[in-house]
Amino acid sequence: MAVLKVIEVLANSDKSWEDATKQAVKHASKTVKNIRSVYVQDHSANVSNGEITDFRVNVKITFEVS
Repeated sequence: MAVLKVIEVLANSDKSWEDATKQAVKHASKTVKNIRSVYVQDHSANVSNGEITDFRVNVKITFEVS
């Protein structure tokens, strides 16, 4: 039987929501092993002068606890 744990991570990118998600997983994987999935719970963006300047995601990362 596998035991799974979920953590919530906030990340941002100046490129896209997809890149912000990749950055969240990349950063979490430095200390969290056995990552199984990522769920994008929420996304938002900062706007300045009518242009998006920053993409933000709130993700839930699921990993197996050994």
